[in-house]
Amino acid sequence: MKHLKKIHIILLVLLIAFITFLVTDTLKIAFDTDHLKYNVKLDVESNRDTENDSYVKNYQNYIASNPATYPKDKTILVSAKDFTHIEGNYEIINNFNGVAESVLTNEVGSISLPVDIEEAGFYTIRVNYYAYEGKSSAIERRVFINGVVPFDAAENVLFQRYYGNAAVIYQDYAGNDIRPSQVEKPIWTSKLIGDPLGYITEPFNFYLNSGTNVIKFESLREPLLIDSIVIESVKTLPTYEDVKAQYEANNYEVAKEELQFVQAEDAVRTTSPTLYPLNDRTSSRTMPSDPTLIKLNTIGGTNWDKAGDQITWTFEVPKTGLYEISMRVKQRLANGMVVFRDIYIDGEIPFAEMEGYAFKFSNDWRVQTLGTNEESFLFYLEEGTHELTMEVSLGIYGQLISDLQDVIDNLNKIYREILIYTGPSPDPFRDYELANRIPNLISRFKSELEQAKYIRETLIEVSGNRSEKTGILDTVILQLQDFIKRPRSIQNSLSTYVSNISSLGTLVILLSSQPLEIDYFVLHEPGAKMPQSTPSFFESTWFGFRSFLATFTTDFSAVGRVDTGEVNETIEVWLSIGQDQANILRKLIDETFAPENQIQVDLKLVSGASLLPATLSGRGPDVAIGQADSTPVNYAMRNAVYDLTQFDDFDEIAQRFMPSALVPYEFDGSYYALPEQQIFLMMFYRTDIFEELGLTPPNTWREVVEMIPSLQKHNLEFYLPVPLTQGAAIILPPNPIFSTMFYQNDGQFYIDGDRQAGFNEGNGPKVFEQWSSFYTNYSFPVEANFNNRFRSGQMPIGISYYNTYNVLSVFAPEIRGKWNFVAVPGTEYVDEHGQTQIRRETVSTGTGGIILNQSNKKEESWEFLKWWTSTETQMRFGRELEGILGAAARYPTANIEAMEQLPWTVDELTKLKEQWAWVRGIPEVPGGYMTGRHLDNAFRLVLNEAANPRETIYDYVQMINEELAKKRREFGLD
Repeated sequence: MKHLKKIHIILLVLLIAFITFLVTDTLKIAFDTDHLKYNVKLDVESNRDTENDSYVKNYQNYIASNPATYPKDKTILVSAKDFTHIEGNYEIINNFNGVAESVLTNEVGSISLPVDIEEAGFYTIRVNYYAYEGKSSAIERRVFINGVVPFDAAENVLFQRYYGNAAVIYQDYAGNDIRPSQVEKPIWTSKLIGDPLGYITEPFNFYLNSGTNVIKFESLREPLLIDSIVIESVKTLPTYEDVKAQYEANNYEVAKEELQFVQAEDAVRTTSPTLYPLNDRTSSRTMPSDPTLIKLNTIGGTNWDKAGDQITWTFEVPKTGLYEISMRVKQRLANGMVVFRDIYIDGEIPFAEMEGYAFKFSNDWRVQTLGTNEESFLFYLEEGTHELTMEVSLGIYGQLISDLQDVIDNLNKIYREILIYTGPSPDPFRDYELANRIPNLISRFKSELEQAKYIRETLIEVSGNRSEKTGILDTVILQLQDFIKRPRSIQNSLSTYVSNISSLGTLVILLSSQPLEIDYFVLHEPGAKMPQSTPSFFESTWFGFRSFLATFTTDFSAVGRVDTGEVNETIEVWLSIGQDQANILRKLIDETFAPENQIQVDLKLVSGASLLPATLSGRGPDVAIGQADSTPVNYAMRNAVYDLTQFDDFDEIAQRFMPSALVPYEFDGSYYALPEQQIFLMMFYRTDIFEELGLTPPNTWREVVEMIPSLQKHNLEFYLPVPLTQGAAIILPPNPIFSTMFYQNDGQFYIDGDRQAGFNEGNGPKVFEQWSSFYTNYSFPVEANFNNRFRSGQMPIGISYYNTYNVLSVFAPEIRGKWNFVAVPGTEYVDEHGQTQIRRETVSTGTGGIILNQSNKKEESWEFLKWWTSTETQMRFGRELEGILGAAARYPTANIEAMEQLPWTVDELTKLKEQWAWVRGIPEVPGGYMTGRHLDNAFRLVLNEAANPRETIYDYVQMINEELAKKRREFGLD
């Protein structure tokens, strides 16, 4: 009885605690009416005199170097048709979308416009433009004032494109919302020229002399249609107090109207295709929401985090008057940070407080009224349609990121100076006397230490607490303090030092990311009762329980399937790429392939290793895409894939690709795959370091050898890739650098009808000796993380596949504008006219699509492969992929015309196409899987045991030939 009594008491206590929790939770939600508590006002400025060549300081020096004259109330309109000089192709277009005359400037060239100025001083420049059809990337121009780029930030200014939903949100078979495609929706718009990185938050101030000035816009990327430019006086935004006083002077009254909701997912336009409607199922209070179905009910999130990205909504005002604006937002992705937005009403920031408006970190959804902690802001709105625009701003982080960039640059420079004496692997027991040898080493460390401390303290002041971001700075601060205290041991921690600098680069990315998710806006009178932003415990639990039950009944493989009209046949397609890529492909199939061909596609995302067992068991797909270069011929030898030359139009379809892309898929005169991706080698180099050392990128392998002493004098390295064996994998691709040099010397991988390796023929032994000498004679690193060493400057030049561009563009912001790429070094030869020429052959890797032999729907499968590798599909897939995942996902399509439509600049595309024309494919043959492995074995023997290169390659060619002969006998070819 006593035992039961204790149980009853425990249960009663738990019941009371639970009821208390419910009552507290209900009261907390019911009385949570303070929608101003999340508002903050932050003002932080840099405390140090930054380097003269830093990004922000360069602009500040420009401002300081000119008289501080700011003429008032000046507006000068200059029509684009009145240009004084123009270079490149252009077109004067009449009556375009309501504009009488405008000038279309293309991707190459420039336009110069005259401006007559009465009073010298600083002005802003507004451009009235139309984002003419191009490659769907931002438009870039370089700005010259009187023949000179006035400051570094003017080297590259952006003009945004505008996007919107291609159609209204529609549903699939089950009622799930389907994300609409984002398409360009260009309009005539105006833009004040400003900083594309967001570090400088004000519009650029340009100093113009009295008299005639010439403003030139040089094309860098994409065409631009210009109506006019407007030279305006520099304006200072009024404060809210000034605006409020004006309200009172004009006797504006508060509008007494019901709540006016604006659903955020119904944006009228954005400046990025990534800003599409999202599905939030974390709260039942999100409008609209459903526990079992996908509802597109918010916008923003991680997609809306890049400085300059805008979202615009339209809303109706029922009555003229003063209104408050509230919004349901969630800012939980930028942990330990506030994020900033510039807020525009009808294209103008109404007062200073709306510039860099802050949104604090919070774990849950909240309703926040625009204002301060003490009062909400009132906005005067006249009856009718209005626009609300929110633009990502870095706010106070802009200056901090600029300061952090200076720290990274200076620490990297110190590192390169240390390398001159220690090399990348210093002797831990040697005193290099670095403090005496390197000028002002300790004082420079102290300067960077103070700046790192300041940035850390500011971040804590802004967020109110420590986070992983301040933790990165803590680590750097501790190491710099240790270096200052014990300078004799600096060389012992160089690897950690480099890692910490890379972490600071990661911190730049984290601080530059400003995500914010919005559910809806509310236009209301002061004191109006807002909707409940968070659900009660019971409401949340019931919503979550129903969502859980739905996981047992939802057919996830059918999510996204829509009615595509009459279907005559269904084929099964397997792919082993990411979920985002699969979603894009699913949407493209439903929009174009299925309705146009009356063929439905059962698209399945599977593991790459599942194709072999499925094929052996006879349960494979009709089509498999994303297959490695070695797979098609490997399967063809076993009669598992279909010969595509059996289709009458194969030769026509093959013209879409470079001949080199088809080489790995050819066997015995037949082709067994269509290329999807083709990635080839390019040479990347750090322009800043090369300029500092007085070097130029090598044009030939001879020049590579001549440049090595200049690099090694500073203990800097040249990167040549050496593929590594992955686990127990048998296939190791032939070394791409050896293959490049081999092809440049008339090499042929296989001879005698693919029965023997060709490395012993012609210049093969000489090429092998020359290639291995880079590692034996010149100590090139065999293994290295090129991306990290390239960032630090330790490896300022290297050869890598061109998709390295994607990685560096996104994950190395600290070296933005400080690197470039060119074609690989070539081999000189004398042509029949006695002229010295350069051969630049190189190799590639890629993926292809195959049709399985077991398929009984080969014609339908062929139609799918033709559609998938077509220019239009590859272009749309590449653009949508980059639109969703950013520049890191730039798609390396094998389709020649599609490649030209992806958002490369003219200069970049020209270099890529020039190198692409030289690319040679590596054939796949029976037993060829041992070619790369034995080539690597020969290289390792020369490297590790100083074996004779020519004798070694001869011995290993015999081993390769034995494997080739063995496999040919196995498949009945000999």
